[in-house]
Amino acid sequence: MIEQSKAKSHDLHMQNRRQIHMTGVQNVESFDSEKFLLQTDLGHLTIKGQNLHIKNLSLEEGLLSIEGLVHSLVYLDPGSSHSKNKGMLGKLFK
Repeated sequence: MIEQSKAKSHDLHMQNRRQIHMTGVQNVESFDSEKFLLQTDLGHLTIKGQNLHIKNLSLEEGLLSIEGLVHSLVYLDPGSSHSKNKGMLGKLFK
């Protein structure tokens, strides 16, 4: 029951598809101007868009702010392996 009291938290706030502010970010695994791959407290998150860039980052506090035009946000389940899902989709959409 101690684990339940330490529930993980992840919040995401998007303004006009141009700014994203989030908490619960553990790691920025990769990023460029069109795609971010993040590890959050509640699973992997992929953000796709145009002219994306980091405005603010504090992994110690789990905070991240991104600016640019956002096209999509896609979460993977916390227990799933990103590489397995990417491999399966990669085979389908080569």
